[in-house]
Amino acid sequence: MIQLAAGEEQNPLIPPGPELLVGTIAFAIVFFFFWKKLLPNINKVLEQRREAIEGGIEKAEAAQTEAQSVLEQYKAQLAEARHEAARLRQEAQEQGATLIAEMRAEGQRQREEIIAAGHAQIAADRKAASQSLRQDVGQLATTLAGKLVGESLEDHARQSRTIDRFLDELEEKAEAAR
Repeated sequence: MIQLAAGEEQNPLIPPGPELLVGTIAFAIVFFFFWKKLLPNINKVLEQRREAIEGGIEKAEAAQTEAQSVLEQYKAQLAEARHEAARLRQEAQEQGATLIAEMRAEGQRQREEIIAAGHAQIAADRKAASQSLRQDVGQLATTLAGKLVGESLEDHARQSRTIDRFLDELEEKAEAAR
């Protein structure tokens, strides 16, 4: 090899033949090893990562779809609850108005009963006062008439007729004066 070096100039970019052959065989062995052992494992790992990423994206999309569905259900339930609350509020107002009307009617009825009872009591008191006044006036009139006439008007039937006649004449005069 020294002789070749002395006789011919070798190109530094082209290796000598035996090195080229050993290098090519070594490259083929390494290439075959990478192609049979490492490349399938690398492709397998890349495929798993791609599937994981795609699966993650699909899961994220499914979760987003589910979240959107839950949000729509929540909004629908919230709208239903608001509608129900408004309906209950309206019913309560109607019941309150009905109750107030019933209480007013009951109060009016009780007021009318109290007024009627008062009028009946006044009429009864007036009648009792009238009878008591008739008796008192009758006794006074009988006593006065007995003093004027000079005889006793102790006969009860005659006394009662005289009193009734006297009071009737008084009532007629009072009505005529009106």
